[in-house]
Amino acid sequence: MRIGVDVMGGDHAPQATMNGVAMVLPHLAPDEHLVLYGHEATIRQHLADCIADERIHIVPTSEVIAMDEHPTKAFSRKQGSSMVRGFMNLGADQIDGFASAGNTGAVMVGAMMVVKQIPGVIRPALATCLPVGEHNSNVLLDVGLNPDCRPDVLYQYGILGSLYAKHTLSIDNPRVALINIGQEETKGNLVVKNAYELMKETADFNFVGNVEGGHFFSKDKADVLVCDGFVGNVVLKMAESFYHLMRSDLPNSPVVNRFNPERYGGTPVLGVNKPVIKAHGASSAKAIMNMILQTREVIKSNLCEQIRQTFS
Repeated sequence: MRIGVDVMGGDHAPQATMNGVAMVLPHLAPDEHLVLYGHEATIRQHLADCIADERIHIVPTSEVIAMDEHPTKAFSRKQGSSMVRGFMNLGADQIDGFASAGNTGAVMVGAMMVVKQIPGVIRPALATCLPVGEHNSNVLLDVGLNPDCRPDVLYQYGILGSLYAKHTLSIDNPRVALINIGQEETKGNLVVKNAYELMKETADFNFVGNVEGGHFFSKDKADVLVCDGFVGNVVLKMAESFYHLMRSDLPNSPVVNRFNPERYGGTPVLGVNKPVIKAHGASSAKAIMNMILQTREVIKSNLCEQIRQTFS
């Protein structure tokens, strides 16, 4: 397995990325390799203690796509950047997955232009896991890629989320629910009500109806929560703020600590042909470590192929 890592992407790159690489090495098997895209001299300097590890490979790059650059223009013009080189190698099957904490828009440009979406998928989605108690999780999608969604897009998110929960979280026959302002079938705006009509008779996934905000962190109703990227991003940021609010009062609480965004590393782009993981721009070394581990799990799960077979 070859996991590509964008060393130069992120608010705290390249230092945080390379520290995360050093932290993840003890967790990788002998046949799990890291392909690092970035300035070679900088990588060798900061990883001097572990650069001799045979699992580390460096692809020298000469440019960086900054966090505030126009995504499409930067991706087109900076062909020598760490992000473009990583996506080009992913598209050419030279690596098995690619992870970056860099410019979100540029990551999506790479995913759509180079890796490309799976035929039949209307719009890819960003998925994340919401902690439930000490051990369980609920899948939430979309969390920011598509602020506005048609009913058929939300329907497909039910398929994508169900496959993600089944193949990466090992949940058999995941329960899929639609986020709404009430549990009744007649509640919600026109988009959500029309999505409900599409979902309620489906055989593509196990639809269990609407859920409200009180069910986000509970296993009582569902395993997969479907919404547009506007709502999903608000929920995700709310969950992150809960951790920052409570950690000083309950520093040893296992439940509170599960809300620490560093534990999750990043969010997979569901619906494209190869594993792509996007981490928060402000990711710490620990978050980078978990981003790499999450990329490994998505690769091992063969999730992209499962989605491709479903949509074929």
